[in-house]
Amino acid sequence: MKIVLPFIRSLESGVPTSHKFWFTLSLTFAAIYAALALREGLSSEYVVQDDARQHVFWMRRFLDPELFPNDLIADYFQSVAPWGYTNFYRLFTFLGIDPIVLSKFLPLVLGLVATYYCFGICLQILPVPAAGFIATLMLNQNLWMRDDLVSATPVAFVYPLFLAFGYYLLRRSLLPCLVAIALLGGVYPQCLFVAAGILILQLWHWEGGSWRFSLHQSGWFCGLGLGVALLILSAYALHSSPFGSVITATQAKALPAFSAKGWSSFFHNDPWNYWACGKRSGMLPTEWCRLMAKYSILLLPPQIWVSLALPVLLSYPTRFPLAKQVTARVVLLPQILLVSGSMFFAAHLLLFKLHLPNRYTEHSLRIVFALAGGVALTLIADAICQLARERGKPLLALIFTVGLGAAVLLYPSVLKANNYPFPTTRYTVGQFPELYKFLQAQPKDIVIAALAEEANNLPSFAQRSILVGGEGYALPYHGQYYHQVETRTLDLIQAQYSQDWTKIRNFIQRYEVDFWLLEQTALTPEYVAQSRWIQEYRLGVTETLARINSGTVPALVEGMDKCTVLATNGLVLLEAKCLLKSALVNF
Repeated sequence: MKIVLPFIRSLESGVPTSHKFWFTLSLTFAAIYAALALREGLSSEYVVQDDARQHVFWMRRFLDPELFPNDLIADYFQSVAPWGYTNFYRLFTFLGIDPIVLSKFLPLVLGLVATYYCFGICLQILPVPAAGFIATLMLNQNLWMRDDLVSATPVAFVYPLFLAFGYYLLRRSLLPCLVAIALLGGVYPQCLFVAAGILILQLWHWEGGSWRFSLHQSGWFCGLGLGVALLILSAYALHSSPFGSVITATQAKALPAFSAKGWSSFFHNDPWNYWACGKRSGMLPTEWCRLMAKYSILLLPPQIWVSLALPVLLSYPTRFPLAKQVTARVVLLPQILLVSGSMFFAAHLLLFKLHLPNRYTEHSLRIVFALAGGVALTLIADAICQLARERGKPLLALIFTVGLGAAVLLYPSVLKANNYPFPTTRYTVGQFPELYKFLQAQPKDIVIAALAEEANNLPSFAQRSILVGGEGYALPYHGQYYHQVETRTLDLIQAQYSQDWTKIRNFIQRYEVDFWLLEQTALTPEYVAQSRWIQEYRLGVTETLARINSGTVPALVEGMDKCTVLATNGLVLLEAKCLLKSALVNF
């Protein structure tokens, strides 16, 4: 039994050595998961995370102001980037650090910081370091089932900053808490609403069998925190976007992009998909829904199952003795759930004015269930060890402890055995280095027109502007931006598949296109039918698509023969000047 007791019981005294051991182990696993992703991110010269292609590429303007001049896409993503996130990257560019390179190393740092604060919060709820290790392990496993942290976009900062807010709130450390609130608002204002709601709930206390509002215990602390939150939120409210106001629910329902099969799918006829598992409209984290739909409900993260039992465990302290050490600070967990759930429904009620409903619950659920799961598993393990000791069966306790540890530690292996990627990174590896180097050698103000998927990689790998991009770039939340993207895309489709050289000439001149990127099979009916990008806009170019499907040969077929300046691995790059000359000859 002496082998088992150090795992649980001896930790109650908070022995410093034991604390350091479990804390170091927590950081170790966080570093291991991040290192696996970093190895993939550094595997090639041309690697970029999927979301970073939209949210980070434009920051190279800080290194070279001449990049992406008059670039609609770069201007838009810069305009919607939170100020804290933008200035964080800007600070490192002063040191000459490439934002794309920085984005690959940041997940390691952010993961370690999140682990630090998660461990600290757990110890304030249950002063048993083993519980902190279990909670941080579960949190990190869940974070690496999704590509939020690895993206190094604003959402990646949620976990360290929100956990820092919770940690300093529980410790009543005023200045650090105010800093955490300000930073959280600077990178992810949706979670600032949640933090503000928690501060309000902190002013309510359970006395005499009922909840009572009181300013005596936490008034100044919560009041100052709310003041900082309101100041930052008011700055966002007063800020006007150069791309107009956010789209309304009525407008969104009329756009194919928001339909169930659209690239920004939101509205689902199925209530379960809409309220629970919608990527943007649902309450649950998307990876949980993915596991339930595509794999098995049994593959859900283990903390989901054990955390649901925590209220029951706390109700029976005689059977679960360690429950007596759970402090009143555990109330933070239901408070987070209550506020985030309320904001979820408020976001649905005020659709798109508070951005996407899912953003208020998916992060808080991952955090709360990891903390609750760590506490619950520790209570269960302690109770079984004590029961085994009382009945003189130390071997049973040893088997259970080893089995419990193996089940939690090996969960990622179970995921991989079922073909679920872990860690999930969604890194994009460039396959056309010759193309990137050729474009990098061109003037910095060139514009590339393309309907090929590879166009989405050019701003990151070639550092040159594209006329339009795929679904990651065509965000429909601001009408003035989306209308321009839609118009450009429709014009590009019509020009690319037109027989009329005049349309090609007018298109090139209107958008000042310098190069036209095509896949070698792009001008065939089969390509058009299989291209998701083209099919998403098919309603606006029905006549053009009908002609290509009937066997009409586009004029660019001739252009590919005469104006190709680079052909590599199935891609063809045409020079716009040459196409203009061809247009004059065929006029």
